[in-house]
This record gives sequence, structure tokens and C-alpha cells, in this order.
Amino acid sequence: MFKAVRISILLFVLFFVAVSTWLTQARSTDWNNSLWVKVYPINGDGSAESTEYIKGLSVSDFEGIETFLEREAGKYAIRLSRPVRIELGQEISAQPPSLADGPNALSVMLWSLKMRWWASDVTDDQDRIKPDVRIFVRYHAPEADIVLENSVGLQKGMVGVVNGYASRRYRGSNHVIIAHEFLHTLGATDKYSPGDGQPLEPEGLAEPDRIPLYPQRYAEIMGGRIALATDDAIVPKSLKHAVIGPLTAREINLTD
Repeated sequence: MFKAVRISILLFVLFFVAVSTWLTQARSTDWNNSLWVKVYPINGDGSAESTEYIKGLSVSDFEGIETFLEREAGKYAIRLSRPVRIELGQEISAQPPSLADGPNALSVMLWSLKMRWWASDVTDDQDRIKPDVRIFVRYHAPEADIVLENSVGLQKGMVGVVNGYASRRYRGSNHVIIAHEFLHTLGATDKYSPGDGQPLEPEGLAEPDRIPLYPQRYAEIMGGRIALATDDAIVPKSLKHAVIGPLTAREINLTD
């Protein structure tokens, strides 16, 4: 009898969490109100350069992301002023949990749970009111031989982790990655080949009807890069060279 009661309570809690998550995700893409996105900087490499860069950050450094999202949402008849409002959080000293090498379905699920718990735990002291989306940006000193880890965005929990460079020169490309991972938290899917990062045709191209098709002039934000040829693409220097394509717009409910 006691075991049945425990199972019933657990099922109720799981049901409550599932419904709460669904309602949160649905509200995040109804575009009736601005989404509150909070960016938390992290010194990703422990360098003095990253420390100084983070100290100099202000919320105005992220205005380009707000401008991009307002511009693109407007193309799909979303007339909401500032559909996304970005706030800069305090620096986070802890590093996010890492995904194990050679991940499988179970390890990814466990990592996702750890990430969501970690995100809530490390922001608890500064967030009396929880933002709609939390994006953690791990800054690294820009060195020629450094290869940054992949960035991630989780729809469940609406949490993103971005790896970027601690330099004004890379602010625009950092914005591209932040916007990409933010849209993942709303349900947008990748539109590039996982093998070589090449944008997929046609959904990963900003101008799929362009003649000739290549080179493209812009990047579809979830395609991630500007396709110059079938086997060549570059990361845009800023969101001025990126768009939200029709499929991505449908995925985040900008259009039917």
C-alpha cells in the first residue's frame, strides 16, 4: 500500500513538471509578451584577458541580438516591440557540467538533467525571479590554436551554453552563436550537416532561390554559416549578415 502511494506521488510530480514545462515552452513562443533572456558571463579558460573582458561587459554589448530578433520577427508580421529583452547577469564562477565523450541517449539525458539543475543552482542567489531563458557565455582568450567546444541550447529548461572569444573583435560572431543557441531553447532545429558544418539545402540557406545559388550573401541563423559553395561556408561576422528562414520561423511559431 505504502509503495503504491509513493509511486502515485512520484507520477503526480512528474506529471506536474511535464505540464509546467509544456506551458512554459508554449508561452515562450506565443509572442504576446517580450521574452526575458539573461546572459551570465563565465571565464571559460581562467585567463586574465577573459577576466578583464568580462569586467568591461555591459548590457548594451548585446543590443545587436535584440535588434536582430526584432527585425526578423517583424518580417513575419510579429509587431511586438522588443520581442526579446536581454539582461546581463553577474559573472558565474562555476563551470557547467561537461558531456561525456562518446555520448549515448542515456548519458545525454542525464547530462541534460545535470545542466538544468546546475543552471538553477548557480543563479539562485542573483535571480529572485527566474528569467524565461538563461544563456551562459564562456569566454576564452582569442588564440590562434584554440578550438572552442561546441555550444548548446536546451529547449527543456530553456538553458544555453555558448563558447565565445573575449575580444571586441569577435563580439559580432559571438552574437551569432548566442542567437543560434537561444533559438534552440525555443524549439528551432539545426540546419547544417553535423559532419562538416555545411548549411543544408534548401532549409539551411538564407536565399534558397538565389540564381546562381552560390555564393550566398547571408546565413540562415540555424544553418549557422554563409554558404559560399557546396563545400565551403563561413561564420558571419555579425547578425547583420543573418536571417531567420521560413522553416525556423515555423518552428518557433513566428508563422503558421
